Amino acid sequence: MEGAELRISLTEQRLVLLQDGRESGQFPVSTSRYGPGERIGSGCTPRGRHVVRARIGAGLAPQAVLRGRRPTGEIWSDELAAAAPGRDWILGRILWLSGLEPGRNRLGQVDTMRRYIYIHGTPDTEPMGVPFSHGCIRMRCADVVRLFDLVATGTPVDIVP
Repeated sequence: MEGAELRISLTEQRLVLLQDGRESGQFPVSTSRYGPGERIGSGCTPRGRHVVRARIGAGLAPQAVLRGRRPTGEIWSDELAAAAPGRDWILGRILWLSGLEPGRNRLGQVDTMRRYIYIHGTPDTEPMGVPFSHGCIRMRCADVVRLFDLVATGTPVDIVP
């Protein structure tokens, strides 16, 4: 966990895990369908330097449903998805991001944490490697579970074009 850093490329739709300055993993992601942007209410993925402020979901099943950062007791399935069409599923784990750059992604109308921007799991039925989220960084459940176990609160996260 110590010495870990994350780099998320919006153009490549890829998250790279660095440990002690060396690449130790790559994962496909899906960022905002609305592109990059920092304003509250934009639905965009914020850019710049961030930090993992909170880790939520340790010990949950990879497909466990979270709402309001709390487990609902549900496990995602095709039947559950059919009963709630259009729901933005947050599954398995949450890495809640906080911006570090006042005026860019921290405080006021551009505060990443107040926008509830996470790295989180999403159903395997959702597209990956293309922008499709509502601002968060979506990952496959198995990938976010693996990543969650490798990063600590305070891990730096760079979101770059």
